[in-house]
Amino acid sequence: MTLSFAPICCRPKKRNGMVKSKILVTGGAGFIGSTLVKYWLKRDPGVSIVSFDKLTYAGDLSRLEEIRGHPRYEFSKGDVCSPPQVEKALSGCSAVVHLAAETHVDRSLLHAKDFFDTNVYGTYVLLEAAHRLGVRKFLLVSTDEVYGSRPRGFFKEGDPLNPTSPYSVSKTAADLMTLAYAKTHGLHTLVTRGSNTFGPYQYPEKVIPLFVSNALAGEKLPLYGDGLQVRNWLFVEDHCRAILHVFKKGSAGEAYNISGSRSLTNLEMTRRVLKILGKPGTLIKRVRDRVGHDRRYAISSAKLRTLGWKETSSFDDSFRDTVRWYRDHAAWWERIKKKRGDFKKYYTNAYAGRV
Repeated sequence: MTLSFAPICCRPKKRNGMVKSKILVTGGAGFIGSTLVKYWLKRDPGVSIVSFDKLTYAGDLSRLEEIRGHPRYEFSKGDVCSPPQVEKALSGCSAVVHLAAETHVDRSLLHAKDFFDTNVYGTYVLLEAAHRLGVRKFLLVSTDEVYGSRPRGFFKEGDPLNPTSPYSVSKTAADLMTLAYAKTHGLHTLVTRGSNTFGPYQYPEKVIPLFVSNALAGEKLPLYGDGLQVRNWLFVEDHCRAILHVFKKGSAGEAYNISGSRSLTNLEMTRRVLKILGKPGTLIKRVRDRVGHDRRYAISSAKLRTLGWKETSSFDDSFRDTVRWYRDHAAWWERIKKKRGDFKKYYTNAYAGRV
């Protein structure tokens, strides 16, 4: 399995009405958003996409370089918290897939306000604009963290939500607000709640690219607590396929869980990284656990599978190839970790007194 996205052929626009839908994808320069934009354009000639992104620390247009100049793609820089910018970007769009968000739990413990501004107010701004402009469909990409921790069994979509961090609380508010707009305004809204996602081009604050890049540099891998927290892992392209399944086939006002086939403890995941890279276990550094750290995330995607979705990637292959991608594309993450002050400042604050 190879984790390199083939360049998309840039064909001229056809005049026979092939392009049927113009979609606004917020957070389109982010990790999942950029993968979704490329995947969608490649597989559906009936859509054109406007990628809307503020280009904060985690937004990176290099993720979209291969489609620069594509006739059915345009980029619009803007902030979801700005009603005028949102309304301008939405002009002519029939649907919204909303991924723009502050996403990192550790950052939410340091700067919670940023998460409520972007994730809650930003979603409200988008929903209001979509309702006012008569947008046909609105899908919010949420997270399994809205459910909180579960010692055994699996959460289903109708289970109570129990978020435990500023990040997951902000996503829960956005999640429920999006579903409410189906009831109060008749907007065709949808929500997906995905498990931990991995793949190329993920910002190196996240655990897999962080641990790979640290190991390659001979630096310690800061493993929280006993490392026995359990996470379900989903390859990014499978996640994007699931989003599109829900977008095309999901029922208005409904949420859909997206889970992968493999769950691992954080310790197991860390050992896999080191084994693939041929690095010693002595690089693991046990550090003080994160406050309020959820022990186990576990969701059922049985509802989604009734729409015809299933994973197409082998977890073992995609995990191995993802680790090797970061090894083989060190220039990408070195530019972030070594040359950008925002990453260094965050890392120092997040791990002060830990490593």
